[in-house]
Amino acid sequence: MSPELMVAAMFILLLAGIGVGIPVASVLGGLGLSFGLAMWGNRAVHVLLSAIFGVMSSDVLIALPLFVFMGCMMEASGVADRLFTNLRILLGSMRGGLGIVAIILATVLAATTGIIGASIVMMATLALPSMLKAGYNKSLAAGIICAGGSLGILIPPSNMLILYGLAAGVPIISLFAGAVGPGLLLSALYIAYVAIRCYLRPELGPPIPLEERQAINPVTFTRDLLVSLVPPAFLIAAVLGTIFLGVAAPVEAAAAGSLGAAILALAAGRLNFRALQEAARHTLQISSTILWLVVGASMFTAVFLALGGGVVAKDAMLSLAGGSPAVVLLMMMLLLFVLGKLLCWVGILMIVIPIFTPIAAALGFDPLWFGLLVAVNLQMSLLTPPFAYSIFYLKQVAPPEVTLGDIYRGVWPFITLQALGLFIIIIFPEIVLWLPRLLGR
Repeated sequence: MSPELMVAAMFILLLAGIGVGIPVASVLGGLGLSFGLAMWGNRAVHVLLSAIFGVMSSDVLIALPLFVFMGCMMEASGVADRLFTNLRILLGSMRGGLGIVAIILATVLAATTGIIGASIVMMATLALPSMLKAGYNKSLAAGIICAGGSLGILIPPSNMLILYGLAAGVPIISLFAGAVGPGLLLSALYIAYVAIRCYLRPELGPPIPLEERQAINPVTFTRDLLVSLVPPAFLIAAVLGTIFLGVAAPVEAAAAGSLGAAILALAAGRLNFRALQEAARHTLQISSTILWLVVGASMFTAVFLALGGGVVAKDAMLSLAGGSPAVVLLMMMLLLFVLGKLLCWVGILMIVIPIFTPIAAALGFDPLWFGLLVAVNLQMSLLTPPFAYSIFYLKQVAPPEVTLGDIYRGVWPFITLQALGLFIIIIFPEIVLWLPRLLGR
């Protein structure tokens, strides 16, 4: 069989295996091993072990479980509870105020957790009941929680950016700095959408009751608000501040963040053996799932690229696009969007990035800008049915009156906003590049 046919067979069997429900890591690893044995015989075992070891020996991956643990400790600390309560009082008198509060809180949580599961569970526990009690439209409330929670995979410290940097060879610090602009842009688009829609249709997001607002003591409230802002600011400074200023590498900052989150939980009186046990179990579960996907994908890509799959994909895209960089970029973004409806973001990253990165380099795309386009695009996959992590997480913890149909209807406006954000970043690359340039990254 010619290399071209083997490449096509690998890709077709990959989609078929995932389509029948086989775990993605097993499909990737199994295909890599099978085609490797067919091509190299017993030598394939040594080649694949070398590929796995090359990925898993990377120091960058140490940051992944540490950031996951930091997010778990943040969930246990109760910091989000106090911040939400005070922001609710501050903005609750506005139409759509609770929705705006939820997005602001989600943005803060994204910068202190890096994992969407923790963000969505906390948001669903804190903000969703308050919005429903205030009479918010269920679809709008569900969409706010899903979209806000998905910011955790884009705004640093982001596990997606860690894996992207590993796969594409782009410095993690540069990716973290470049992601600040797109993350804040999406957050601003969400806030503007909620504010405008609720202003035009007040019944979708009414303010909190007048008697509740009148019972607030301004002096006490101001003090509580400032106090509730200190813990997340401390953690963001401990992690992102030290990374951007060059004081600590991402792994060191992740360790500092984990310790800082544990200190916050201790200060809140919530650090006990059970909390540590739950955080450790959750960290092990998430990290092992991601790392198994990395192992399987490293086996698949090692064989796929050795067969010339990257060259085949590059030549096919350039020929179909007539050599136009804009058309090639559009094709890559559309392919990522379609794959996001079928695969988890980890599998997409580890499969597609080794293929797309040389194409982007050949067309002269800035690697940092292109990397953030990929990250924003894959964030859409968290909301896009049928394979949408945000929807699954929310449904597990949402009250019974919030149906799966409500959630599906609620996410589509925010998917449109994500697509708009992606288009804006394509038109204005400085949204990504200004902070890395300012920091000299």
